[in-house]
Amino acid sequence: MNVIPTSLEGVLIIEPDIFGDTRGYFLESYHQGRYQSAGLDTTFVQDNLSFSKKGTLRGLHFQITHPQAKLVQAITGKIFDVAVDIRPESPTFGKWSSVLLSEENKRQLFIPGGFAHGFCVLSENAHVVYKCSDYYSPEDEGGILWSDPAIGIDWPVKDPMLSDKDQQYPCLKDLRL
Repeated sequence: MNVIPTSLEGVLIIEPDIFGDTRGYFLESYHQGRYQSAGLDTTFVQDNLSFSKKGTLRGLHFQITHPQAKLVQAITGKIFDVAVDIRPESPTFGKWSSVLLSEENKRQLFIPGGFAHGFCVLSENAHVVYKCSDYYSPEDEGGILWSDPAIGIDWPVKDPMLSDKDQQYPCLKDLRL
């Protein structure tokens, strides 16, 4: 397994070891001991699966009082995955980092608690799985407007399909964190 740091401390790209032959391939999508040895000492309590069509943008989401670390992977299709630092005391507060995750590259993105997360689908559709370090709680849900100009994410989708909720989130400067 190869671990690649990003421009945001704690946000890491994971390249799992892939064992392929004429039948296909095998990889460990998660192995607690190996991830702990690589510095990812997070206990995951929930697995999620998302299916989305091309042009869908989901995010930017976070949990307010129970921050979730996430381990994200596209198991079909291709996504542009984003983490935004929302830790007020952080020197990279309001900054973002992105990575392409796809069924071809089999990469994962580890996002620690204290970050907002979002992605957009670049392929015809995508199945995205992600592990979370705390349980989802609807009353603890928070979000930032995907197009917040102060953050300036360079989304590869200009007119995305959005949920009503994602269209109405405030900008980062209007949140009390």
